[in-house]
This record gives sequence, C-alpha cells and structure tokens, in this order.
Amino acid sequence: MEDKLHRILKEVFGFDAFRPIQKEIVDAVYQGRDTVALLPTGGGKSLCFQVPALAQEGICLVVSPLIALMKDQVDQLKTRGVKAVAIHSGLSSKEVDTLLSNCIFGEVKFLYLSPERLKTPIFVERFKQMKVNVIAVDEAHCISQWGYDFRPSYLEIAQIRSFHPKVPVVALTASATPEVVADIQEKLLFKNPALFQQSFFRKNLSYSVRLVENKLEKGIEILQRIPGSAIWYVRTRQGVQKIAKALVHMGIAAESYHAGMSGLERSSKQEAWKTNKIRVMVSTNAFGMGIDKPDVRVVIHSDLPEHMENYYQEAGRAGRDGLKAFAVLLTNAQDFELLMDRAALVYPPVDYLKRVYQCLANYFQLAVGTQPATSFDFDLHNFCSTYQLPSLETYHALKVLGEEGILSLNESFFTPSRVHFLVDPSRLYEIQIQNATLELILKMLLRSYGGNLFSEYLPIQESKLAKVLGTTEAEVIRQLSLLAKMEVLDYDKRKDGPQLSFLTQRFDVAQLPLQHKRIQARRELSLEKAKRMVAYAHQQEVCRSQLIQYYFGEHSDLPCGICDCCLHKQKQSRAFQDEEIFKNKILETLALHGELAEEEVFAYLNKPASDQHFIWLRQLVDQGKIVVSPLGKYSLPSHE
Repeated sequence: MEDKLHRILKEVFGFDAFRPIQKEIVDAVYQGRDTVALLPTGGGKSLCFQVPALAQEGICLVVSPLIALMKDQVDQLKTRGVKAVAIHSGLSSKEVDTLLSNCIFGEVKFLYLSPERLKTPIFVERFKQMKVNVIAVDEAHCISQWGYDFRPSYLEIAQIRSFHPKVPVVALTASATPEVVADIQEKLLFKNPALFQQSFFRKNLSYSVRLVENKLEKGIEILQRIPGSAIWYVRTRQGVQKIAKALVHMGIAAESYHAGMSGLERSSKQEAWKTNKIRVMVSTNAFGMGIDKPDVRVVIHSDLPEHMENYYQEAGRAGRDGLKAFAVLLTNAQDFELLMDRAALVYPPVDYLKRVYQCLANYFQLAVGTQPATSFDFDLHNFCSTYQLPSLETYHALKVLGEEGILSLNESFFTPSRVHFLVDPSRLYEIQIQNATLELILKMLLRSYGGNLFSEYLPIQESKLAKVLGTTEAEVIRQLSLLAKMEVLDYDKRKDGPQLSFLTQRFDVAQLPLQHKRIQARRELSLEKAKRMVAYAHQQEVCRSQLIQYYFGEHSDLPCGICDCCLHKQKQSRAFQDEEIFKNKILETLALHGELAEEEVFAYLNKPASDQHFIWLRQLVDQGKIVVSPLGKYSLPSHE
C-alpha cells in the first residue's frame, strides 16, 4: 500500500513526499474510514482524497460549492493525464446527461459536483450505478448552521450515502471551530471518524493591525517597504479600481480584479500576477480561492472582513513558501461601526425576503407552480434598478434565500461555449453533403476538436473558428445555432456573468417556506462573528496568532514573537531594560565621582542629554535616589 500511494504521489503529482498530516489522512481514507481533514489555506487538501481515490478502482465524487475551484481542479487533473469532469448549474441538461453516462461507462476518475445537483433525479439514478470509491466534501463547514457559510444543499450528502454505505467520506475545510467540526461529523453521519487537524499557527506569517485614516498612503508605504508579490483586498469594486489606479500612478505594477469582469479578463490578469508580470493584485474577495502562488509576501486588507474565518483564509495566502510574510489589516473606528451595521443587514427581515422573491418571479416571468429547468443570467444591478431595491440588502436577501434552499446564486462565473455532436459519424457525413453552406464549419469542428465531439462536450472558441474560416464570429454563432436547431449538435453558448438557479418550484409568496427561527439564529451568529472580528482588530495586547488559534479552538501558551502586539511588547521590554541600565549607570557614576553637574553626568555616561534621558534622571530625583543641590548639582543622598 505504501509503495502504491507514494508512486501515485510521485508519478501523477510530481511530489517526493507528503506534507505534514497529509500521509495520515491519505492512509485513513484509503483504509475506508470517515475522515475530517482540517488543514489551513494552502495545506494541500485536494491530495488527501485524490491520491487514495487513484489508488483504487472506481470513481471519486467531489462535492464543492465553488465552480471556479471545481473547474481549476478538473483542469489540473486533466493536465496530469487523469480523466475528471465537473457538473454545475451552468451546464445544459443534455450535457449533464452525457457527463453522468461517462462516469458510469467511461474511465472518469473524478466527478466534481455542486451540492445542488445531489438531489436531482438524474444524478441519483446514475449515482446508484457508479462504482464509487471515495466521497470527498470540500468546504465541509458549509454543512453546519454554526459555520459562516451554511448551505442547506450540503445536507443532501448524508442522504446519498445510503446508495454506497461502505464508501468512506472525507470532509475537508480550512477554517472550522470545534463546534463546526462536531456538526460536520454529525450531519455527515460519520461512524468511528478519524479527525486530523493541522495547527492554525503560521510561524512565518506576521499579523498586524494599523489604525489609520489614510489607508492608501499607509498601504503604499507598506508595499514600498516590503518587496515581492502582494494581494490587496478591498470590499467594493469601486474601491478596487481606485486603489489599483493609484498604485499604478505611484509606479507600482498593479491590476484590479473582481467578479464583474469577464472570465477571460480575470484569467488574463490572474496569469499575469502568477507569473510576476503584475506585482499587486487589488481585489474583492472573489480573488485567491484555489490559487497556488507560494511566494506572496504581503496581504493587505483595507476593509474589515466579515469574520475571522474569511480573514484567516485570505491573510493565509501570504507566505505559503514558508518564508517571512506579512498580513496587514488597515482599519479605524469608523470601520468597526460599519462592520457591525453590515452584520445586522446580512439577514434581512422576512418581509423583505418575500419581496425580493416576488420580484425575481416577475423578473424571470415565472408562474406559480412552475419548476425552472435552467439557470438564468443574472444582473444584480439591473434587477435592483428595475424594482427600485437597495443593492446591498438585496444581495444579502439572495444569499439567505440560497441558505433556505430556494435558489442558488453563482456570482463569479465563466464557462466557454461547448459543442457535442448528437448524430453518429455516418449521419454527419450525410448532413455535410446535403448542406453545402454548413460543410466547412462541420469539417473545421472535426479537424480542430476531433472525434471526441461524438462522445462528450468540448469547449470551443467561436472567435478562433471565425478566423480560420475567414468569416465573422456572428456568422459562426449563427451556423452553430442552426446546426443545434437541426439537432445535429448541441451548442451551449458561453456564460460570462452571475447565474441564478431556482432550486424549487415557484411558490406563491405567502406560502414561501422560510425557517424564521433559523434565520433569527443566523442573524445573531452573524453579529457575534462581527464582534469577534472587531475585537481582534481593536485590541493591541494579546499575540494575534494566539487570538486566531484560540478562535478556532486551539490553545497555545507560546506567542508568535513577530506580530505587531508581540513586537510592541518586545520594544517595551527593551525600553524598560534600557531605562534600568541607564539609571543604574547614573547611580554608579555619582557613587564614583561625587557631586556632578547635569552636563557632567551625561559626559561621564557618554550619552546625549535627550528628553527621555532627562526624564529618567528626574525620576531618580523624584524617587529620592539622588538629590539636587541649590547649585543644581546631582549627588547621592547623605545617610548621616
């Protein structure tokens, strides 16, 4: 077994050895134990299920709420020669059907799935037929109501276990409190679970908080002082663009990044940053998830994150190479108030939730009782403008409706156009002969993408096809659409923006099944997490690493020694030592030389007559340890 697991690690992933705790987790999963793996950001969670899954016959089901991360991991596995597919809300029903069939009859080793898909009849029926070896649950804290990102669709995972009762489940997360860890094991029906937790302590990462009014000025100062790659997190898109522009003006290579950009634009900027063509990525928290760049030297936040879980994950993107790195939070008293106000808005009143739901039904023209079978392109700004709704409250209302299992909103989304032939090769040849105007594009599709178009959906770029064919992109789209209408192929056009899916039938708003008590409990939890975030930023006495460890249930008596609080204490300690040494030298000098004028004291000490030194001299007088004569000379007191 040992040789097999290490051989896969080396041959498939190119690593000579497992990281700390990885090997123990891999062994537990391979041996068929239900396992919780609590590894910090960048801890190598994916290998913990990928290696044992590859070491066994069958397919690994990976449940993840993050489409971007799913697609990234699928792409990485494919580059390593491992067949993997992802199913999420952006795919057509035909494409889902094809992919699931390939998972039963093909050589697919990993099926990545958004949790909303778990209860769909087509998935359940196909899942029963699959030979499953591992079920991996990424971002497992989403299953817990006590977590910061609860998603009811995660509760479906426990139900699908009944179809493969002997298959182990591995739950992975980077940030979970002890209460959440216990909830994960309970909700996933773990029996005799193995729990592996890597310390939340990062010995190379220096946390600090700077209370400042001019955050831009302080941030630039930090970037000028700390060389190397950086991330600067800002809450709003407008703030992102403003700071990126200011950095460029100061001669610092920076780019802006947020979910409102096209997928191609985000990918291009991300690649430029990863290859160090761009030094600073100024971004909303849409950036960073799943990005493996070990040499980030500083992460700056100029807005308070909603809670410690987010801050720990985002700050933890610095220094993954083990070298000294910095996480700096720029804040002020106004931010503390603003965060608490925002926390109160995160769970809007039930009446407002109903209002937003009714507006959505009107927006997409859905009648009561209908079951939408597709995802909708969704422009939040346009939606709010149409119905005169405040953007922030509406955004949070959509998130709560998502928690209630009523809809799903994927904010950062890009999927390229895809094509799949619906006819066999002989029928396709007949169609080419009968339709001369479509012959060229069909030949070009086969030449460019090969015979796999008959068995699976493949991504295409209309602009590239147009260039080769010597026509316009619009004409290529027209011809592909015509072929789709003729049912020669399925043409799934690219999506480049947020996608909204209804997960239930369209309810009459009066019968909307909202859990009032749960929503109230979540509102209180949101406020409590905001208070803990404010407390972390406000205090300046306790080691920040220790505070983070304590938050996640890990107790440590050892201060990090490199955060701003530890460095301040060290400075105070050195100052105290300097004071004691200076005062003792004064007493020794007066004992040796007798009565001395002030300038003579400093001359003998070979010290400048600074304000601090004069204060210490006066303190000795006030304490009665030395006396001053009427002529202003200092001496030790007489003991006659």
